[in-house]
Amino acid sequence: MKYLNKLPGFIKTPSGLEWILFKKIPLIFSIGTAIPCIPMLVIYFSNNPLSRDLQQVIYQLLGVLFSVWFLIGTIVIGCVVVMLMKGPAYVADPYDLPKENKKLEQHPNS
Repeated sequence: MKYLNKLPGFIKTPSGLEWILFKKIPLIFSIGTAIPCIPMLVIYFSNNPLSRDLQQVIYQLLGVLFSVWFLIGTIVIGCVVVMLMKGPAYVADPYDLPKENKKLEQHPNS
């Protein structure tokens, strides 16, 4: 038995926006991480004591950071799914059905 039998005559779909977006993910991830982290680092490394308002700003920036990470993760999963769906088609192994029994097809009310 040969595994992963490709469907004969299948035409592979050309790549599209998913590869363009997938190649830009590291840049998007680094920029999306840097934007909330820079104000947090400025707040932390200033010599002022952290007031309640500054702590609230830090927590909001952490929320933005985690939201960006989850959004980028969702986009990566979507790109990978589209790449897999556009790949070659595979055929499953044939399953021979058992011989049909005509007596089982007769209905009692007919």
